[in-house]
Amino acid sequence: MATAVTTTTKPDYPFYADIPTAISGQRWLVVVAACAVAFAQLILVPDPSPLVHWIQVILFPLIPLAALAWAAPRGWTAVFRRLRLRDLPLMLGFAILNMVVTTGIAYAVGQITDTVANPAGEAIQTMAAGDRVMMLLSTIPQLIGEEVVTILPLLALLSVLVRRLGWSRRAALLTAWVATAVMFGAMHLPTYDWNIVQCLVIIGSARLILSLAYMVTKNLWVSAGAHIANDWAIFLAPIVLGGVTLLA
Repeated sequence: MATAVTTTTKPDYPFYADIPTAISGQRWLVVVAACAVAFAQLILVPDPSPLVHWIQVILFPLIPLAALAWAAPRGWTAVFRRLRLRDLPLMLGFAILNMVVTTGIAYAVGQITDTVANPAGEAIQTMAAGDRVMMLLSTIPQLIGEEVVTILPLLALLSVLVRRLGWSRRAALLTAWVATAVMFGAMHLPTYDWNIVQCLVIIGSARLILSLAYMVTKNLWVSAGAHIANDWAIFLAPIVLGGVTLLA
């Protein structure tokens, strides 16, 4: 009697090996340029009105995703996978890992040079209840956008290095992982008063962990969930530890 053999294959990164489709180098340039445009429009207005701020944070992920849909019309959703119940512990686990690692790195860096507090974390402590809730809600599309504008360049580098330059998958992936972490840290220079060490070392290290959440699961929803959990914990910890409720 024949026995059925069930084989399972782990999902691979999209677009670099014709799964689900390939993206040419020229189309990747458009996608990466769209990531830059999305980031530029987010920081273009120093103090936007609440309505303008919401428009900006919503456009932040939508602009590069629209470019990806143009570049790979039959496969652009491959960066997202269906969320499963077991993905929730992964989100929390990567968020906790990120906080542990970056707290240690931040302490070490703080012994060498001054660091700058996140202005959003300071501002939320003095906000009225309604403003506090709206601010937290607005971080959801913004942090999804941060994942999009990091993971898409990572996939672009992986694709170009493997398909065009003939690099091995491992070398290309390691290079893309580190390069996009440096890019992500540089994106935060205006937020942290152009503190290069803080942005490249602390924020860059945080990005390595968050990107790892995507690299393990191949699911941008998981890395976005970890990012949201991480940042909300950072924003809300002073409020909770200070004995103030979220809606106070």
